[in-house]
Amino acid sequence: MAMDDPEVTLQEQMFHNAVRELIISLLLFISLYVVSYVTLCQFRRRADNEDMYAGEEDAAVYRISLWLCTATLSVSVGAVLLLPISIISNEVLLLYPDSYYIKWLNSSLIQGLWNHVFFFSNLALFILMPFAYFFTEAEGFSGSRKGLMSRVKEASLVLFLLGILVMGLAYVASAIISGDESTKQTLSDCIFTLSSSKCVDVWHEHLPYLYSCISFIGVLVLLMCTPVGVARMFTVMGQLIVKPQFLRGIEDELSRLRLQEEHLLRKITYRNGPCQISNGHGHSSIESLMETLEDTRKAISKLVSRQHISFWRRNLCYPLVMLLLLAITVFSILIVLQNTFLLLVGTKALPRGASDTVLGISSLSSLGPFGAALQIVVILYLMVASVVGFYSLPYLCNLQPKRADTSMVKIILNCVVILLLSSALPILSKTLGITNFDLVGNFGSMDWLGNFYIILLYNILFAVSTALCLFTKFTSAVRREIYDRLNAAFQRGKKTSTQPSHAPSANTLQVTNSKSETLKEE
Repeated sequence: MAMDDPEVTLQEQMFHNAVRELIISLLLFISLYVVSYVTLCQFRRRADNEDMYAGEEDAAVYRISLWLCTATLSVSVGAVLLLPISIISNEVLLLYPDSYYIKWLNSSLIQGLWNHVFFFSNLALFILMPFAYFFTEAEGFSGSRKGLMSRVKEASLVLFLLGILVMGLAYVASAIISGDESTKQTLSDCIFTLSSSKCVDVWHEHLPYLYSCISFIGVLVLLMCTPVGVARMFTVMGQLIVKPQFLRGIEDELSRLRLQEEHLLRKITYRNGPCQISNGHGHSSIESLMETLEDTRKAISKLVSRQHISFWRRNLCYPLVMLLLLAITVFSILIVLQNTFLLLVGTKALPRGASDTVLGISSLSSLGPFGAALQIVVILYLMVASVVGFYSLPYLCNLQPKRADTSMVKIILNCVVILLLSSALPILSKTLGITNFDLVGNFGSMDWLGNFYIILLYNILFAVSTALCLFTKFTSAVRREIYDRLNAAFQRGKKTSTQPSHAPSANTLQVTNSKSETLKEE
């Protein structure tokens, strides 16, 4: 039955739209869940190496915690893809407004995805991840029957107490900042009189305030990580791709490694021969030499494989990637500077208070689909740069996951970090003017998004810090060389000034030394 059939009632159309949106959302979540599960399995520590893994009960605990982490990572990826999916949907509807095959792609579907991501982000941040951590650390109540349910009860109780503490602190902060006496009275009425209406006010007013604080913290973390990550991206990409041969002496390094291999082989042959040490330390030294030899051979094989890479990939790929990264970075800074100027002039609206978005009305960029594609590239680039920058910061680099050697607690912490960064990415993109797509649903309801001074200061700090990180990155070698030259000249001048005027010259010292050597020989 066609949707434009007059026999189809409005309620049937709403029902069909709701079912279709739920099916699409479910398929998208299942796809993200599978990808997230495979990713986490690549990083988590194996069961036989887990420190606290013992027995079937612990196996079930870690299995459930892994499922919760997978769901959280799926929501994080969904938050990253919100703006790209929305921008692509808008451009597709502009190109094919009357196509029968894309009628399922509408504003209601996009708004539903935004609402689902917002809800599950809160659920994962405030319930799933704290429960997963407490669940892995729980041992059951003292004196109670041991088992999985005992751990569930302990983790649930600790999570409930933590929730009361956090809600109380957020409520007190809200009451102090607002300065409203009625607001200060609401919590006391809810606690002492157990008024359901007051508790509903706390749920609908102060829980969004708590998420607003969390989102503000996430945006501040992005402000701290993204400029560092933008500068660090050049180093990371240089490690991933093959550098040109004139930038890296492959032949010289290969010759050095082969000489080292021959030297290690001679030492191993000598120690295995008749001169082998028999005091018990010989076997350990031979094993260490064998390990060093194995590492050397791996390095040789890697360099040999790089030698056989094609000329175009070796000499063009690296410069093109570096130029592309530099172009995207400069383009991002220019967008932020333009957004700052428009905010100062007053022609740019603040990101708060966006209404329901209608797709297919106009393009989000003056360049059309090409400009929309650039917006998507910049958004994804900022997300990758923020993750790279977070793991490049001091102390925080210890949280970086290692392949097949990451404990469950560290996996939980990394999932929380990724969720915090990804859920703040749409707000960051809209605040910096990267995209003109409005923040849909509760993402645009943060109170601080309506503060002109916060938004303006954030844009200025982002542009200045990113430019400084780039300047430091590309001029560090030159500045270090200049400093070394000036330091050497200063030390040389200092030695010359402190030398006595009656001191013998260099020629006199040389003659004196030659005469003393002659006398010694005689």
